[in-house]
Amino acid sequence: MQRPLIMALSNPTSQAECTNPTSQAECTAEQAYTWTEGRAIYSSGSPFDPCQYNGKSFIPGQANNAYIFPGLGFGLVISGAIRVHDEMLLAASEALASQVMQEHYDKGMIYPPLANIRKISAPIAANVAAKAYELGLATRLPRPTDMVKYAESCMYTPNYRSYR
Repeated sequence: MQRPLIMALSNPTSQAECTNPTSQAECTAEQAYTWTEGRAIYSSGSPFDPCQYNGKSFIPGQANNAYIFPGLGFGLVISGAIRVHDEMLLAASEALASQVMQEHYDKGMIYPPLANIRKISAPIAANVAAKAYELGLATRLPRPTDMVKYAESCMYTPNYRSYR
């Protein structure tokens, strides 16, 4: 296997474990990169700091619902979906997968950076909403022509006034 995918998906169960994910994970990112001589694509249920192996930097992924659920829920809301269908979950997953670029794989990541969650969520929401319309489950009519732009226009952006 050229690049084994290692997914240590345990999540810490206490606050103490959250500060030290190595106490809970089946395999740490550093172990995965070492054991595979830097070939692993690693993801866990808990965040890990970037690792170095043979002078190359790797960014461990965090595989949890933080990627899919915001976009899934938002897509349901903007379409006014009356039900959640399995095909909507697949649409959300496909939208997330389409945002993973070669540069992410090269760094050992299986998802785009979580810091970009707002940017990631708009296409996911758009895909979910489009599927809701396709399945006849959407109640917000008419259907927007550009679903991604519609999703972005519906996103709340916190802007705070300066009182000084």
